[in-house]
Amino acid sequence: MKVSLVQASPKSGNKDENIRIMKKHIKKSKSDLVVFGELFLTGYENKDFSELAEPIPGESVNKIIEIAKENNCYIVFGMPEKENDKIYNTSVLVHPDGKTDRYRKWFLPNFGIFEEKKYFKEGNEINVFETKFGKIGLLTCYDIFFPEICKSYALQGADILICISASPETSRLYFERVMQARAVENTCFFFYTNLVGSKVKFWGGNTIIGPKGDIKAKGEYFKEMIVGYDIDLNELKGAREMRPVIRNTRAEIYEKLCEMMNANIRRH
Repeated sequence: MKVSLVQASPKSGNKDENIRIMKKHIKKSKSDLVVFGELFLTGYENKDFSELAEPIPGESVNKIIEIAKENNCYIVFGMPEKENDKIYNTSVLVHPDGKTDRYRKWFLPNFGIFEEKKYFKEGNEINVFETKFGKIGLLTCYDIFFPEICKSYALQGADILICISASPETSRLYFERVMQARAVENTCFFFYTNLVGSKVKFWGGNTIIGPKGDIKAKGEYFKEMIVGYDIDLNELKGAREMRPVIRNTRAEIYEKLCEMMNANIRRH
């Protein structure tokens, strides 16, 4: 399975230009799966997503569906999704046959330079998506620091976890320290795709990680480029035999966590 993770700088508010950028990279990569960063359709740095957000399917997603069909590939990218009067920070998976799946970001950062709760509603679904290569679980940026999401995917049989991101330089070490752990603790391939550029210095560093936590390929920092690799999904079997973390996961721990969370809420 040939994978390409595109670290690029989308044009703020210019959806047509960003779709053109996507099309160019997809055609160039000749890959089975091409992944772009968080909110790539519109760019991350917008003061108002209400006019940029679209339904799924919608005008922009329909254009990307045609690109997926033309290139016979899967495409993952981020966009602001509008449903009724709500807007979500959504990761979209487009299939070669035109089918679409979506994941709405669960954890919205509201600290430092981030004000996502000002623009978006929280997601509340965690579903794996079937592809001809295996099951895929999607997450977005800050979600990576909440291991319950990846564990939920792994318990549903995920083979590949994909995190799309808009992470600034100040967060780089945090992301690099946890992404390999997410692969190992769930015995899944883990793909991390970040933006580059802008005033907040998105650092790139796209990374493909194997199910044993080994880095297969990694992009340079602060440089537009495509990180490509042919992954061998047969590696999953050996990794899961060596480290059967999903088989050994105990449901009781989640019951205990719920009790602790409820007790913490009552205290506050």
